[in-house]
Amino acid sequence: QVQLVESGGGLVQAGGSLRLSCVASGSFFSINVMGWYRQSPGKQRDLVARVTSGGSTNYADSVQGRFTISRDNAKNTVYLQMNSLKPEDTAVYYCNADGVRTIYTGPSGPYWGQGTQVTVSS
Repeated sequence: QVQLVESGGGLVQAGGSLRLSCVASGSFFSINVMGWYRQSPGKQRDLVARVTSGGSTNYADSVQGRFTISRDNAKNTVYLQMNSLKPEDTAVYYCNADGVRTIYTGPSGPYWGQGTQVTVSS
């Protein structure tokens, strides 16, 4: 099992920056993919960015060039640096982990954090 705890959300003005963090804990020895998704009221949850254990990354077109995802495998932590924030980035941001392995089981997931609110004012 994996527990994901996000932090770093908040209120920021348009053009500002925030850094989200997500720490994974539990009885596992590896996580293949960690990422961030976001969901606004009335909308589906969409991928923002993800990173593999080997460092390969994917970004949504809407955040390419403004957001940077990174990962510290030793700390089981994934970060999302968000720059040049826009009001349309306002959403609840959820941490995600997939391809989780334990000594007894093959890859499992996805697992989700509880979410952290990001609000960008115009």
